Amino acid sequence: MLADQTIVLLGGSSGIGLAVARAAVAAGAKVHIGSSNADRVAAACETLGAQASGAAIDLTEEASIAEFFAAAPTFDHLVHSAGEWKRRRNIAGADFDLADAQAAYQIRFWSILLAVKHGLPKLAPGGSITLTSGTLAHRPSKGSAMSTAMMGGVEHLARGLAVDLAPIRVNVVTPGLIATDAWAKLPAEAIDAMIAGQPLPRPGVPAEVAEAYLYFMRAGYTTGQVSIVDGGGLYR
Repeated sequence: MLADQTIVLLGGSSGIGLAVARAAVAAGAKVHIGSSNADRVAAACETLGAQASGAAIDLTEEASIAEFFAAAPTFDHLVHSAGEWKRRRNIAGADFDLADAQAAYQIRFWSILLAVKHGLPKLAPGGSITLTSGTLAHRPSKGSAMSTAMMGGVEHLARGLAVDLAPIRVNVVTPGLIATDAWAKLPAEAIDAMIAGQPLPRPGVPAEVAEAYLYFMRAGYTTGQVSIVDGGGLYR
């Protein structure tokens, strides 16, 4: 069902986004990826082959987002998997840093609305938008109040957009611990603690999560939904 369709992926040069791009190309789709690093975009396109194109995009700047979509082809599906992995002072209370919190929200939350604003004119009427959250939205950990609110906000935003943008479908994939480069710096004991007791006691791999994104693109009667891909981690 994705053959000859075009997918725009924000955050598509690495990790989960690149895995989605690979799976989409394997299904016969064309992909147009956006990432902050032009060299990574070029490397990803070379890996993906002739079905791929892309450009650099700064998701903290509306002008860059507008420029990216102005130059992008018309498309059938939008995937937002861009993350921001800078370690921030993410603690509510006496040490709360408003500017730092606002910077974290810029890529993970506000850029979604800007991508919708500038991408909508090129999105097919029967197309879809798939966003990315995280399991902290459902199972907060100590010191994660801001991330919990932000990820929960993405899920609730998707439900509202599903109503506002219909018949365009809007859904969310919520990954647990996935073995991407972003997690590679964690010590083994930290990984072990994070997966201890979950029904599938291992990290997931990006290709497994990519299947959830492809499902939402193909599932023409599914909107406003959240797919949690976490090895059962919420049931520890």
